[in-house]
Parts: sequence; structure tokens; C-alpha cells
Amino acid sequence: MASEADVRRVALALPEAVEVMYRGGPWFNVGKKTFVLFWGPHARWIFKLPKPRQALLFEARSDVFEPYRAGALVWSYVDIEVLSPEEVEDLVTDAWTTIVPRTTARAYLAARG
Repeated sequence: MASEADVRRVALALPEAVEVMYRGGPWFNVGKKTFVLFWGPHARWIFKLPKPRQALLFEARSDVFEPYRAGALVWSYVDIEVLSPEEVEDLVTDAWTTIVPRTTARAYLAARG
């Protein structure tokens, strides 16, 4: 079972990532762009995942992932408590790759192996 501490540990290990408190919860950003946040009337985790992965997760695991629409953008509500820390690590990293320059993401992922 994953926790907020798992999200924080992974997010803050990513290049240029910082944590800010906003609207009562942690938001993980690179510059002014957010890739994971905890917020909303239902106090839920929201991830900015790549669109192809979102579609797959919404269909395959609708009990864990559901769409969150913010204007024209679609983010992902994620119930991290039913995921393993390894799954959360993968999701946080994927969310981060959606907001950083491709060269930054590629270099980081290549270094990870």
C-alpha cells in the first residue's frame, strides 16, 4: 500500500522537482508546472499522466484511476492507497515526464536504466 510519503520520496528525487503547499495539500512542480498534487473537495491525488497511459488505465483499472477534467485538460484521479510503492514510483515518474523537456526526461530515464 502506497502513501503520501512514497509520492513525496519519488517526486522530490526527480530533477528540478519541488514541493509546494497549495490549497491544503502538497503539489509537486517543476518550475510553475505541476505533475502530481493532492487536492479537491474529495481530497484525492491527481496525476498528469501521458494521454495513452491514461486511456489504458481508465479502462483497465477504473477502480483505481478515473478522469479529472480541468477545462480542456484531462488529468487522472489516482487511489494510491491500493497501489504498491513501486507502482506509485512509476506513475510519479510518468507524470514528471509529461511536463519536463523531452531531452531532460530521456536523459533521466536513460541514466536509470
